[in-house]
Amino acid sequence: MTLEPIRCMNFQSQRILFGLDLQELTELSEGSGQPAYRGHQLFQALYRERVSSSSEITTLPKDFRAWLSREGYRLGLPTIDAPFHSSDGTIRYLMKLEDGETIETVWMPEGDDGEEGDGSDSGSRRRATICISSQVGCAVNCQFCLTAQLGMKRNLTAGEIAGQVAAVLCERGVAPPLERVNLVFMGMGEPLLNYENFTKAVRLLVEGIGIPESRMTVSTAGIVPRIYDLGQEPVRPKLAISLTAANDELRTRLMPINRKWNLEKLLNAAREFPLRSREKLTFEYVLLRGVNDSLRDAREVVERLRGLRAKVNLIAWNSGPGLEFETPEESSVKEFQDLLIRAGIPAFLRKPRGRDIYAACGQLKRTSELRA
Repeated sequence: MTLEPIRCMNFQSQRILFGLDLQELTELSEGSGQPAYRGHQLFQALYRERVSSSSEITTLPKDFRAWLSREGYRLGLPTIDAPFHSSDGTIRYLMKLEDGETIETVWMPEGDDGEEGDGSDSGSRRRATICISSQVGCAVNCQFCLTAQLGMKRNLTAGEIAGQVAAVLCERGVAPPLERVNLVFMGMGEPLLNYENFTKAVRLLVEGIGIPESRMTVSTAGIVPRIYDLGQEPVRPKLAISLTAANDELRTRLMPINRKWNLEKLLNAAREFPLRSREKLTFEYVLLRGVNDSLRDAREVVERLRGLRAKVNLIAWNSGPGLEFETPEESSVKEFQDLLIRAGIPAFLRKPRGRDIYAACGQLKRTSELRA
C-alpha cells in the first residue's frame, strides 16, 4: 500500500464546471473578460441552484453564456444510469461518469435508524442519508467487501464526488435547506487515498451545496498519515475507522492494509485526532460468523479502545457472491454488543439497508447482472 497518486480526470483540460471552487470560477470569469463577481454567480448557480446546463444561468449575461458554450464548457455532472429500489425504501444508483466509468451511490430515507417516514419523498422535511463513492473501485482489498473485487480503476474528481450528491438531491426533489440530509463517505473506494479531491469535495458540499460538515462522516480503513492531515483541516467531516479485528494477525488477514499501518499506529492516530466539543470517533466493526464475533474478540475490542472518546457501530456482515464469510447469529451479535456496553463503550447495531438490491454496507459492486 502506497500513497502514490492514482489516475484522475482533470477538470481544466476537460472543461468541466462542476467541481471548480469560487476562486477557480472567478479566475475563469476574469479570463473571459467578465468582472470577478460573475464567478460568484456561477458558483451559486452550480451548487445552490443546481442548474442542469450553463444556458439556465440567467444571472449571467448572454455573451458570457455564449462564450462558455463556444469554449466547450459544460457542467459534467454524473448522470443516473439506473436506479435499483429496495423494499425498505433504499435506492442504489448506478451513475455514469464523463469517461464512461460507473460508480454507485445510495439513498437511504430516514438515515440509518430504520424509522418510517410519512411516505412523502418531497423536500427537506424528510431525513435521509446519502452514501457517496470516492473512487472507481478500491485498492484497499478488504476481504469481506464486494467492491474489493473490482480492483482499482481511478480516483474520482472533487466534482464527481460532490456531483453524486447534487444528482441524487435533484432526482429526489430535495430543496434547501439541507440540515436534515446526512452524508457518509462510505461507498466505493477509500476516501483518504483520494485525499485532495475528497477534501475539496467536502468544501464544495459545505460552502456550495449547503450541507453542514456536522452532517458528514468519512470512513477509512486506516490511512494513518491522512488521519493526521484530516485532523488539521478547517472544514472536515466526522471520522469513522473501520476496525473489524482487534489483533494484528486477524486484522491483517481481513484488511491487508494493516501490514502498512498496524493497530498500534492506527490507534495512536485515533488518540491524537482533535475532536470537537461533544464529538466522538466511530469505530466500525463488521461481524463475521466464527471469525471475529466471539466474546474473546469483544474483550479485545474493549482493551484496544479503552480511554478513547469513541463509539462502536456493529455491522452484521452483508453477504455477496464470491465471498466465503457468513452472517453471524443474532444471539452472538447481541452478546458482543452487550459486553461492549457493560465495559462503558457505546455500541450500536447498524441496521442493514437495501440488502435485496446489494446496497448494504460492503455490497457495492458495478454488476450488470443486477439490472434485472
